Amino acid sequence: MLCKSIQQTMEEQGVLETFLRDHPKADPIAKYCFNNDAVAYEPITNYIIGTPPKNFLVLFDMGSSNLWVPSIYCQSQACSDHNRFNPSLSSTFRNNGQTYTLSYGSGSLSVRNTIVNNQEFGLSENELSDLFYYSDFDGILGMAYPSMAVGNSPTVMQGMLHQPTRQYGGELILGGVDPQLYSEALDSLCPGVPPRFAIGNQATGLCSEGCQAIADTRTFLLAVPQQYMGSFLQATGAQQAQNGDFVVHCSYIQSMPTITFIIGGAQFPLSPSAYVFNNNGYCRLGIEPLWILGDVFLKEYYSVYDMANNRVGFAFSA
Repeated sequence: MLCKSIQQTMEEQGVLETFLRDHPKADPIAKYCFNNDAVAYEPITNYIIGTPPKNFLVLFDMGSSNLWVPSIYCQSQACSDHNRFNPSLSSTFRNNGQTYTLSYGSGSLSVRNTIVNNQEFGLSENELSDLFYYSDFDGILGMAYPSMAVGNSPTVMQGMLHQPTRQYGGELILGGVDPQLYSEALDSLCPGVPPRFAIGNQATGLCSEGCQAIADTRTFLLAVPQQYMGSFLQATGAQQAQNGDFVVHCSYIQSMPTITFIIGGAQFPLSPSAYVFNNNGYCRLGIEPLWILGDVFLKEYYSVYDMANNRVGFAFSA
């Protein structure tokens, strides 16, 4: 299932310009899927909480570690428009009394931790209406390391590592891999190997000793550090528009260079059609000034996150 972008929804509702004006230094939309060509989350209709079970749609986020869903305690417009958990209707609900605040871009929410079947999760008590109201998902399932968990909450991934897990078919598989979904060996599955990159057929000389990078499903764009942006813009012929976008002439896309990431000795190329977005004749680079392999990269390859062995792997999709 493809998510409808928050940006597109806010544009349709006529509130995007006001939101960006009120939050000039933030770009929260980039964290949650920009267009319908990218899969930013995989809804699991049988992801259930409570007894009897209640279904929630969650965003699988590699950039955070907490699991939370809206609760009946939350009266903001963002919560009222989504599925909400009612603790009084669950016979297995147990409250540990902890509260904390989570921040996402310029959006934030306050949650109360609870324990259901020995798995802690958060119940939101307040959500930023002008951001979460326009999201298709109800809550967020953080899949990053425990050290990133706010409130020291045990993560879902921690629980899975210590008990037999069930595999879910589709784009997301928990507890294993499906060799039918990738065409070559996962040669890049190795701990801590910094990526290098080339533009076209030429090595850039940048990151020659490797650079640290993050593979983050919450980030839609391909993020490139500011010190390397000049090389990218020169190679692609892009210009920065007044709104901050890096734009190119749409007729030039086919002649633009391929960007190749070298990870664990394996090459992973991105064609111009993968990193340039054409929105009715308005073409922009899917790049921002950081070092994050967001959905622009991840949607092109089969990716594996081996938390037990601190490894990340990529392979060509079948």
